Amino acid sequence: MIRLLAVALFIPAFAHAGGIMTNTNQSASFLRNPAQDAVIDASSTYYNPAGLAFLKDGFHLSISNQTIVQNRTIGSTFPGLAREEFKGKVFAPLFPTVYGVYKSGNIALSLGVNPVGGGGGANFENGLPSFEQQVAALPPGLTAAGISTAAYEMDAAFDASSIYWGFQFNGAYAINDHLSFSLGLRYVMANNSYNGHLKDIRINPMHPLNAAGAGKMTSAPVFFSTVAAAANSARNSLQPVINNNAGGLTLTQLVNLNVITQAQATQLAGGLGAGYNSSMTAVQVQTAYTDIYNRMTVLANNTQDKALEATQKGSGLVPIVGLNIKFNDDFNLAFKYEHKASITLTNSTKLDNVGLYPDRAETPADMPSLIVGGFSYRATPSLRLSGGVHYYLDKNANYGKKINNQFVANSEVIDNNFWEAAAGIEYLITRQFMVSLGYLRTQTGVNDKYHSDVSHSLNTNSIGGGIKYFINPNLALNLGVMTTMYDEYTKAFSSPASYNETYKRSALSFGVGVDFKF
Repeated sequence: MIRLLAVALFIPAFAHAGGIMTNTNQSASFLRNPAQDAVIDASSTYYNPAGLAFLKDGFHLSISNQTIVQNRTIGSTFPGLAREEFKGKVFAPLFPTVYGVYKSGNIALSLGVNPVGGGGGANFENGLPSFEQQVAALPPGLTAAGISTAAYEMDAAFDASSIYWGFQFNGAYAINDHLSFSLGLRYVMANNSYNGHLKDIRINPMHPLNAAGAGKMTSAPVFFSTVAAAANSARNSLQPVINNNAGGLTLTQLVNLNVITQAQATQLAGGLGAGYNSSMTAVQVQTAYTDIYNRMTVLANNTQDKALEATQKGSGLVPIVGLNIKFNDDFNLAFKYEHKASITLTNSTKLDNVGLYPDRAETPADMPSLIVGGFSYRATPSLRLSGGVHYYLDKNANYGKKINNQFVANSEVIDNNFWEAAAGIEYLITRQFMVSLGYLRTQTGVNDKYHSDVSHSLNTNSIGGGIKYFINPNLALNLGVMTTMYDEYTKAFSSPASYNETYKRSALSFGVGVDFKF
């Protein structure tokens, strides 16, 4: 049972757009059109910082919030599981972004605050397959050992939340009417929290020491402790016999010599069940009971209630450089490079009786370097087309990925870098009312080793749409909605049994934002 809540180290970013660790859905405008990489407005603080140098002089402010709901389903064919699907929900009611810009002459200075990673909480009310399959293995294991057991019950659940806040400052400079560049720095502050339990494990052994009655559900740790105590008593009862140099005799011989009674011999033999044969010596019988005592003691300890209450915190710096090429008022190109943020998370643990999160232990959790390119083209006075590509250098980042509770290099679980591509269209119906539609494709580069019920990265297709309403020349309202469809992935396992796991997700996001100029 010691894998309880191992998930806590590996929960990926909760939002639905971006790489393995990075969120790119950083405005309400993104939901209605995810191709924001060459935009020139206050949200360029994140998307296109160099383009800020081409804003009109004055102050610019953009505030928005998104509400994100993601459903996760993990299917498992592990033998003996009481359920075939484990359902979880990620809910982020508040996913705010704030951008402020001051532009004067050829220079623009900007500040941004946004959740660059994480941003929600995941809840699996019935735990995960990797939790339950360890309990599901008890009935067949006990039956094979001679204790017929057909069913189990348990109470398992976990909640995990993650937020990586980014605090970004940029300076942009327009070299001329067509070319500008920017330099920026983002401070990333990571905060994860985990709470969960695995408790009340029950089984129904057909055994005389089942306190609830043979074949009825009973507490697993109590049953195992009872059997262990009985085995310990049995082995201790043979120690005087062995001390008197009679350990090489069988139980029948000991009865014939009046060393033990027939009732004692029957009880000792019966306690071993199918593991007993009449040729066994007293030493061998004692050894068998010692084995039972050891196994039952381990099972009693492993089925005790387990719980976790821990947080992880860390921080890192991200240098950012940008370039904007404004050919004319209709056509704009933008580029951005974000350096890797080297982040180490440190545990702060209140409760961890499984030993997976030692207090003050450290885990690497880098945010990868990111290369971005995008364009914006006004084909007609009312129609604007846009597109963008994001390329994440995952292979050069350390995500703290573990396999069998051991850290592994990214090269072992990632074959290719993650990328995403976006395309969008905006149409100005009137001077005040604009509609938009966009598409986003993400392609992960992880391999089969990376995937598990606690950590998997799936390809996605997202479609977003919405409106922008210009209330007046200095105030605009953005409304957007986006649905994300994840490609299903199935992984085959050969140990501890032959089975498959299937990972499925879906997400829906709503956003509202306002843009000010003054």
